[in-house]
Amino acid sequence: MAGHSKYKNIMYRKGAQDKKRSGMFSKLSREITVAAKMGLPDPDMNPRLRMAINAAKAQSMPKDNIQRAVDKASKGDTENYEEIRYEGFGPGGVSLIIEALSDNRNRTATNVRIAMTRNGGNMGASGAVSHAFDRMGLINYPVSAGDAEKVFEASLEAGAEDVSSSEDGHEIWTANDQLHEVVTALTPVLGEPEGAKLAWRPQTMVEVGEEDAITLFKLIDALDDDDDVQTVWGNYDVPDAILEKLG
Repeated sequence: MAGHSKYKNIMYRKGAQDKKRSGMFSKLSREITVAAKMGLPDPDMNPRLRMAINAAKAQSMPKDNIQRAVDKASKGDTENYEEIRYEGFGPGGVSLIIEALSDNRNRTATNVRIAMTRNGGNMGASGAVSHAFDRMGLINYPVSAGDAEKVFEASLEAGAEDVSSSEDGHEIWTANDQLHEVVTALTPVLGEPEGAKLAWRPQTMVEVGEEDAITLFKLIDALDDDDDVQTVWGNYDVPDAILEKLG
């Protein structure tokens, strides 16, 4: 599931993601299981689990699948997933942060490295690019949640730090330790968000040309195809004209 601060780039890739819905369900199930195992299996008492379930619902994941993922956490035979972060560079000087949930660190590291080297990327050491990102909470709402003014005022009142609205939806950024509190305050006003999670927000963006954009999206797709990779964050900005041409 690719994630970054430019909503239009996320929207561009939704068609490809729809084709990989079963793979997406696998990633969502893994996050639900890990969240339920790390805390209580009750979403009302476990903010991370609540966010994971909301994300699954936003992707139309069946209720039975969600419940099975929660129940799996209470079984002794469930895999022990480890949260791993990789950092590196993509085409055009883009910085990438790759988040994974893995039960085999060696396998995941090998697969990520292969995907990077085959698609114009390079792995970096821990901390190689993360210093150029801010760890924050990200909440996404669809356009139907309200106009820009309504969402901005509600977000400000809820304690958010920044809001960005476009024809594709609303992005609300929070301090990383305020994510769940802001979601709780926004829900009665705007409804359940499409997504809410800890994110890596780039401090500066890198505009990517057409050739690099083609290779970059191939790289992100290759990473997304790995079941262990949960999210790919980047500081890339692909201009609308290029997105339309590629689309």
